[in-house]
Amino acid sequence: MRSRAVLRIGNASGFYGDRFAAVREMLTGGPLDVLTGDYLAELTMLILARDRLKDPSLGYARTFLRQMEECLGLARERGVRIVVNAGGLNPARLASALRELAQRQGIDVAVAHVEGDDLLPRRAELGLPEGLLAANAYLGGFGIAACLKAGAELVVTGRVTDAALVAGPAIAHFGWEPGNLDALAGAVVAGHVLECGAQATGGNYAFFREHDVTRPGFPIAELHADGSSVITKHPGTGGAVTTGTVTAQLLYETAGARYPGPDVTARLDTVRLRQDGPDRVRIDGACGEPPPPTLKAGLNRLGGHRNEVVFVLTGLDIEAKAALVRRQLADALPPQDRPAELRWTLARTDHPDAATEETASALLRLTARDRDPAKVGRELGRATVELGLAGYPGFHLTAPPGPGSPYGVFTAVPVAATAVEHTAVLADGRRITIPPAPVTRPDESPPDDTPSDENPPDDTPSDPPPWYGPTRRAPLGLVAGARSGDKGGDANVGVWARDEAGWRWLAHTLTVRRLRELLPETAGLPVTRHLLPNLRALNFTVTGLLGEGVAAQARFDPQAKALGEWLRSRHLDIPEALL
Repeated sequence: MRSRAVLRIGNASGFYGDRFAAVREMLTGGPLDVLTGDYLAELTMLILARDRLKDPSLGYARTFLRQMEECLGLARERGVRIVVNAGGLNPARLASALRELAQRQGIDVAVAHVEGDDLLPRRAELGLPEGLLAANAYLGGFGIAACLKAGAELVVTGRVTDAALVAGPAIAHFGWEPGNLDALAGAVVAGHVLECGAQATGGNYAFFREHDVTRPGFPIAELHADGSSVITKHPGTGGAVTTGTVTAQLLYETAGARYPGPDVTARLDTVRLRQDGPDRVRIDGACGEPPPPTLKAGLNRLGGHRNEVVFVLTGLDIEAKAALVRRQLADALPPQDRPAELRWTLARTDHPDAATEETASALLRLTARDRDPAKVGRELGRATVELGLAGYPGFHLTAPPGPGSPYGVFTAVPVAATAVEHTAVLADGRRITIPPAPVTRPDESPPDDTPSDENPPDDTPSDPPPWYGPTRRAPLGLVAGARSGDKGGDANVGVWARDEAGWRWLAHTLTVRRLRELLPETAGLPVTRHLLPNLRALNFTVTGLLGEGVAAQARFDPQAKALGEWLRSRHLDIPEALL
């Protein structure tokens, strides 16, 4: 890759289904060296696995191929290299399809790919469970770097870490070796900021009313040889890049101070942010430690079948109507026809003396799960429909009962890095084996990351609790931002203060016990709190809140996307000096 002091890496996709036009927007909006795209998530891998079951030639993000039909020539003309994980479960086939596309369009482009993440063919050898649809190790950035150093202009991968899409080009550009841990950590931090696209430029941002986020632009990282970076966006695009938007993204789907990956463990508690001008945030100070000796492997399997029926309850006696439905359905489903799991949720969306029928109505949601599709489909539908003229007054449903659908289960397990065959397949067909990190650190967390339910001394600020005078009952979101997300069956909630006074109050106030009070759904679940003083932030992990993961749809908000906003809406006593 061209050797310059600054490497400009943009992002054009944060998930499979993100803004289709973003690739063209990023290529035409200003100068770039590399354009990345993240198309994979836990749920996406299950979707791609089901595609591959229907047609073995599929298993990749087909959207990206259509984007390249439109923009491959433009990228080639502008000298922008493209690195994406759109290969999913079949990177070799996507690379082949891209070469065929380039040939049809008369474009001379060197396409390479990275493979070795797919562990399904080696399931028995690696001791993985039976019945899997997909099993993929999260690879690092050195395979991408090998492809780029050999001249590739377009690199597609399977399951790599999201941050590897940025770290790989940086490794190639700056010539970093595995021992350049601080530089690698800086690139991983920049990659984590970029990976979710417009979330770094004002999308999904707690204080969205402060900026025009009608159509936010996509982010760019200007990377330097020491691993520091400036996060920005193309001039004239919507949204904003501020220390707040970058903080929010740094807290997204992370946990404690240590952010482990295949190439490096980045210390998030050393990261410093500084506003460096309009829509420019400088990130520096990232320290790196050796990675763990294992790679994360994501396993997807079918968990069974599920169905959902939503009863509309209108007007008076909402609770009594809900109780009647539950009694009637229990009586209508004999034990042999009853699904293994029936979960009822009553959402009180009704208002007294409402001016419209919809606002006078509440929703009673029944979620059923079973391995037998008939129990959640035909039998449940029959029992529900038969209540039509024999149920509560005003009986109706939001939709007729359907046949039910399969749901997936995601789990993550460690796999020895030495057992994974990380391979860069160059544009000329040569294959390069990428060795695992030569130096690793133990998997177990050191004492400063010890989780605790009750906020022990090492999880409490050393200074005394602040006193700000009188308090007022108000929503937490008036003084703190939050962003939340999922990792398998666990949820994380990152919360940050906007100034130093707010941070001191937040760090002493929002304990695990207080979080449980504010979010009663977390009761009985393990909760871990982590302090990140440089970011004025706390990060909570709620283990098991999401059951078996997003594909299992075990919760109203199955990816915990709005968990942070629920927390911000809860009221507590806040010093008036902070409001």
